[in-house]
Amino acid sequence: MEDKQKTQLFESMPVPNAVITLAIPTVLSSLVMVLYNLADTYFVGILNDPIQNAAVTLAGPVLLAFNAVNNLFGVGSSSMMSRALGAKDFDTVRRSSAFGFYLALFSGILFSLLVGVFQHPLLGLLGTNGETYNATQEYMLWTVVCGAAPAILNVVMAYLVRAEGESLHASIGTMSGCILNILLDPVFILPWGFNMGAAGAGLATFLSNCAACLYFFVLLFYKRGKTYVCVNPKMLCFRRSLVLGVCGVGVPASIQNLLNVTGMTILNNFASAYGSDAVAAMGISHKVQMIPMQIAMGVSQGIMPLISYNFASGNTPRMKKTFLFTARISLSFLVLATAGFCLWSGEITSLFMQQQSIIDYGREFLRAMSLSLPFLSMDFLAVGVFQACGMGSKSLLFAILRKIVLEIPALFILDWLFPLYGLAWAQAAAEFILSIAAIVVLVQLFAKLEKRDRLRAEKD
Repeated sequence: MEDKQKTQLFESMPVPNAVITLAIPTVLSSLVMVLYNLADTYFVGILNDPIQNAAVTLAGPVLLAFNAVNNLFGVGSSSMMSRALGAKDFDTVRRSSAFGFYLALFSGILFSLLVGVFQHPLLGLLGTNGETYNATQEYMLWTVVCGAAPAILNVVMAYLVRAEGESLHASIGTMSGCILNILLDPVFILPWGFNMGAAGAGLATFLSNCAACLYFFVLLFYKRGKTYVCVNPKMLCFRRSLVLGVCGVGVPASIQNLLNVTGMTILNNFASAYGSDAVAAMGISHKVQMIPMQIAMGVSQGIMPLISYNFASGNTPRMKKTFLFTARISLSFLVLATAGFCLWSGEITSLFMQQQSIIDYGREFLRAMSLSLPFLSMDFLAVGVFQACGMGSKSLLFAILRKIVLEIPALFILDWLFPLYGLAWAQAAAEFILSIAAIVVLVQLFAKLEKRDRLRAEKD
């Protein structure tokens, strides 16, 4: 079963049009996803209680850990699907999607059980204290103990749908949950509603993820026989080539996110030493910075099916054009975002909390953290290319360089040199160095692929 419309998108549509077709829905869903995370922070912030706001921040590493599973089975399976599509191997496409779906479901259930059993020591590791323990525990009850499976399935199913070029449907599913979360947040959080505080934000998140999963199940039922995405348990198999193809990309992507969790946990523990105001301000700055960051990430994820398909079919010029066009757009946007954050960092922080100490912290944090954004654009695109081409080892190397070699040591050094405020500069220092490495490796990669194409042409 070959869909001519999908083939045209991947093979012959002008590159700018193909990038826009794939990337814009993904960017919109990423943007809405950030807004729903900000909604938690905003509505909890209306309570003007730093403890409730700090609870949302301190639970962040656990929610970020979901991305390790999302990347393992979402990025891994979708990359395998797109490469199989490029090779016209439609059986592998379907089996890859079934593998990703069922392993994600199992992982979500296991995640809930483990966090439920080991909640007390986990909360200690996250940096909670006597002030923030109960609020963080209540928030995690809904977002993790109850909500791990729907949260993971929501993202993984979006990856699977996007892999066959259906970016619009993937985005609608994700955005439906996000919009519902934004609508439910004030109802559950604020005094005029159920007055649940941070726990209410968690309940809203849980319900919204369930709604998004429902959308994807209805979509697959409606499109049965017209989609490569398969959730039939009979198609689940553990064929060696399939497992290695998925895990070769997914495991490094998963490790990348686990390292991000480690980095955020260390950052929150450092900030906790300076009090709940500092934690709340750091959390606000991080989530605000995530708006342009997620847009850039959405662009890199959006073009992955196009990169994968043309890599598998041997069309290196189209791959290169896709990358260069996307890099120009992404870099230009993030430079503008950085300028805006540097100019209005205090005003942006005050939208979430009115406490002057938090505004003062947030002003400095956001300015420093935003300087990493232009360099992140290159780093995200480089990792996206590696994942799309099945080069998991390269994406893993970059993850290790980012956190273990550069960012985590920078947290210790800069906090010692510039107490508290140095923490916000660690990411910018790491991403600057990593972006240089990304450019060098990508130049070498495209040169190698062009040489491969020349040798193939000479043989033919």
